Amino acid sequence: MPVRDFLRFAAHVQLLPVLESGEETLIGGQAVMEGVMMRAPHSYCVAVRKPNGEVVTEEKPLAKVSETYPIFRFPLLRGLGTLGQAMSLGFKALQFSANAALEDESAEKQAAKQKPFSNWMMGIQLAFSLAFFIFAYKLVPLWLTTELGKAVPEVQGRVAFNLTDGLIRIAIFLAFLYGISRWRDIHRVFEYHGAEHRVVFNYESGKPVTVDNAQRFVTWHPRCGTSFLITVMLISMAIYTVLPFDSFAAKFASRVLLLPLIAGISYEVIRFAARRRGSMLALLTAPGLWLQRITTQTPADDQTEIAIIALDGAMKLEREQGGQLVIA
Repeated sequence: MPVRDFLRFAAHVQLLPVLESGEETLIGGQAVMEGVMMRAPHSYCVAVRKPNGEVVTEEKPLAKVSETYPIFRFPLLRGLGTLGQAMSLGFKALQFSANAALEDESAEKQAAKQKPFSNWMMGIQLAFSLAFFIFAYKLVPLWLTTELGKAVPEVQGRVAFNLTDGLIRIAIFLAFLYGISRWRDIHRVFEYHGAEHRVVFNYESGKPVTVDNAQRFVTWHPRCGTSFLITVMLISMAIYTVLPFDSFAAKFASRVLLLPLIAGISYEVIRFAARRRGSMLALLTAPGLWLQRITTQTPADDQTEIAIIALDGAMKLEREQGGQLVIA
């Protein structure tokens, strides 16, 4: 596989938490390579436009985690179950879109039925992306804050240390987002991200879902993964402050091991804010809405059309299964 394709896909994997809006009982979705994945409570559909203009789809039933494993109905745990399923589904949707969008039309590869991203290649991508995440957002901020504390004694206090660590983490995240948004391929993904949000808003409004109607809505949505990640970073700053750890190793280990707990709390905050948009907790999601000015861009009509095709596919399969839809 060409290095460019590997790095291109790795960038998309890093953006999965930003692009994914996971929620069991609501319509949600995710931007993928040259397409959109839409999910309903019991089904999903991925729609992708291939290089030759053809639109291909993949739709499958999707069991709710809370129905399969009742333990994931409880607060905090329901967030872990839903987010875990959302990431797994997002990874599969991204693989499907990559194989369609990057399809090599050469007769040799078509005859051999080779795909750019096989299962083993996806495994390598997942390991690489997880290592990059821990390095960039856990190890680097902690190390920089520790070194800064040696030069500036005021930073050594627990509150000041974790505030500085959190601000450095957010700065790295913002720099990553801004830098990657300059990449043309990623900019198109952000356009599809905007299309996904507009179509979800259109559906939630009760108006007929059409390109013209969808294009009238804004591109930022409170259930977006961008809002989730910013909420995670803000909540983690508060949680790390109360941890009684002083050594570098203990601090680093706690930052990795407590990720599930912080993700579960953040999910509950986002879930609450999406339903009560005038509440105080909704203020925590405000930075994520501002940041979506980067992670969502104005989509063209043909991109919004792809999002509608994905929604129609998910809804058709949902109706066949008798799924009940709840609108936020």
